[in-house]
Amino acid sequence: MQNTEKTSTKTITGAVDPDVLDYTVGDDPVLDLALAEWDCLGTAAHVTMLSRMPVEPPVATPEEAAAVKRELAALVAESRRGEFKILESDQDVHMAVERRLTEKLGDLGRKIHTGRSRNDQVAVDVRLHIKDSILGLEAEAARLARRLLEFGKNHDRVPLVGRTHLQPAMPSSVGVWASGHAEMILDQFLPLEAAYKMNDLCPLGSAAGYGVPLPLDRKLVSDLLGFERPLHNVFGASMARGENEAALLCALAQMMTVLSRLAEDLILFSMPEFGYFRLPREFCTGSSIMPQKYNPDLLELVRSKTATVCGLSCAALGILHAMPGGYNRDLQDCKGLYMKGLSLTRATLRILERLVASVEIDEARLRAGFIPGVFATDAALGMVARGVPWREAYHHVRSHLEELSAGDPDAAVAAKTHEGATAGLDWDMYEKRVAALEAETSRRAAEFRARRDALLKVS
Repeated sequence: MQNTEKTSTKTITGAVDPDVLDYTVGDDPVLDLALAEWDCLGTAAHVTMLSRMPVEPPVATPEEAAAVKRELAALVAESRRGEFKILESDQDVHMAVERRLTEKLGDLGRKIHTGRSRNDQVAVDVRLHIKDSILGLEAEAARLARRLLEFGKNHDRVPLVGRTHLQPAMPSSVGVWASGHAEMILDQFLPLEAAYKMNDLCPLGSAAGYGVPLPLDRKLVSDLLGFERPLHNVFGASMARGENEAALLCALAQMMTVLSRLAEDLILFSMPEFGYFRLPREFCTGSSIMPQKYNPDLLELVRSKTATVCGLSCAALGILHAMPGGYNRDLQDCKGLYMKGLSLTRATLRILERLVASVEIDEARLRAGFIPGVFATDAALGMVARGVPWREAYHHVRSHLEELSAGDPDAAVAAKTHEGATAGLDWDMYEKRVAALEAETSRRAAEFRARRDALLKVS
């Protein structure tokens, strides 16, 4: 009879059945590599606070805190080179960092966890990672919006048939189309900023969600890490784990939905049946059997990846919806969800920015789309201008559609001068809006880097 007994694996927190360890550790040794620098940063702030905590004997002296930070800086450099490893026996990045500090510093390395739990430790790591990632994402979103605005301004008054239900509707322009998509992207900064503000609160010092009987200076730690303030309630700080990631994923899902609609327009308007736009061939893929094919696979995958990010958002909310108060291990699975959502969204923004920069228009095909019916509303409004009540004018044109003739697309574009219409686009306003977002994102990113570098003294 085969012996199925297995020896327990020793970890820092105790011996664990190897199958249980494998199941519970999951992808953490891989995912946590993205958190290594942030774990070192959080630990540097924590040990700085411990060295100033008014207790006798001190948990750590200023000299010991400096020694810990030197080792943490070395770990950050190692992580940036891709050389930092997390062992399965470590379980996660927190224990890997503690193990390395203990190997280098002995008992001093064993002191650094004083007053904190892996619960608040991972929470602060995730928040630092999210803060850095949102700032990068916002810069990428601003670049795509700027690229669309450049495209629109370059083709400002070029006529384009506006469509509803995909059917020809009213005269529009390439400028309105491009700036409309850009404005939708810029509007997504609102939910992104809401996620950023929700994230910009420091949970460190809440420990396992119930505080500790030590005079922790949570505001000092928060300030050192560049957060707006500590998350006040220790239980609330624990509960916010997962909620924070879900809020981010909801904002990412909204951004991806906007990008997916842009991708769909580009697919449709570059079809031979439309021919309004020409996609750069180097951004298209071929067929294994049909030599003539240049397929918009990239844009099709934007649609697919949008569905994935929306699903990640639902998954995060699904994990949370029936969870009791306090820490529960289910929260571990939110980590991979938000990381994947960030990765997909940022990659999509970057590749679309490059594609839009190379899209060309076909003016002849754009003008050829102006069939008589496109001018029906303008014809009815022309009757209104001569004193005919609107509804009477509407029914008259609808009853005599066969009498309509194609109008002048350029004249139709030039006639709409009110705010935001084809001849009323405020390009200076758009430039100021994008520039302000770029400047604010750049300022915050520089300030965040400065805080990090001052704490760890790394360049």
